[in-house]
Amino acid sequence: MHADPAIRPDATNLDVELFKLPPHDWVPNNRRLPIVLYRQALQGDTLIDADERAAAFEALFDAHQWPPRWRDSIFDYHHFHSTAHEVLAVVSGEADVIIGGPGGRVVHVRSGDVMLLPAGTGHCLQSGSGRFSVVGAYPAGQQWDIRRDALTRDECAAMDALPFPASDPVLGDRGPLIDFWMHV
Repeated sequence: MHADPAIRPDATNLDVELFKLPPHDWVPNNRRLPIVLYRQALQGDTLIDADERAAAFEALFDAHQWPPRWRDSIFDYHHFHSTAHEVLAVVSGEADVIIGGPGGRVVHVRSGDVMLLPAGTGHCLQSGSGRFSVVGAYPAGQQWDIRRDALTRDECAAMDALPFPASDPVLGDRGPLIDFWMHV
């Protein structure tokens, strides 16, 4: 399925939220890089169904060197990825997602929103409705792991040394990743 070229990011009206979270218990989070929430990332998004939205996000991420890897939900247990940064695009439904590990910040997301999670960021589905589903993608050349325990010192060092992605998953050569990740 090909995405409609008219369905694209609206950089001029894109509402973006950024925040950092400190380490929490066994979840390292990311001390340097902010979490980025893109609200209603696609222009014309309300006119398409979930399959078209998924295809549009997959085409967008792939064009920006974030190959999409899967369509599903978010695990309902706390976990993080130490070997890859992750971007999650909500293609249907809505949910409350705990960011930062147990006791972390609850973020409400809905169809059309995107979450950019730097490596180490804990996340867990707290509740979802409306057939909640996301597309998951990772920077080219990075393979994700699923961690539910503390990292060793060497694993923390390897996570901190992960290369920055070449482009922002939503806006390409501009956007929050370029503005706030590349200049840390």
